Amino acid sequence: MTVAGHRHERIAGEIRQEIGVMLAGELKDPRLTGFTTVTEVRVTPDLKQARVYISVMGSEAEQASTLKGLAAASGYIRRELSERLRVRRAPEVNFVLDNSEEYGQRIEELIRRTRNGG
Repeated sequence: MTVAGHRHERIAGEIRQEIGVMLAGELKDPRLTGFTTVTEVRVTPDLKQARVYISVMGSEAEQASTLKGLAAASGYIRRELSERLRVRRAPEVNFVLDNSEEYGQRIEELIRRTRNGG
């Protein structure tokens, strides 16, 4: 595959880094509570859509609040990404809650119980 064939993967990495910086202190929405990290970004090959997976340490209410705050800030985030990445048109950003860590912990607990006999 050519270098151009991997452009969307490179852009995804840059988006992950830039949104992480924004979450660290630039976004001032009070709904962004708890410890929020970007776990993964997937960008379509045509660079029109970006799905940003986030992990939020906190209650379910805090997680829902954070998702609402990020959805409200998506226009600002998209504009900032366009400027920072120096692309003509940044992808549309959709935020998704990443529960993979909790899922992994649950699986580990089930395996531990099975090994201990119940």
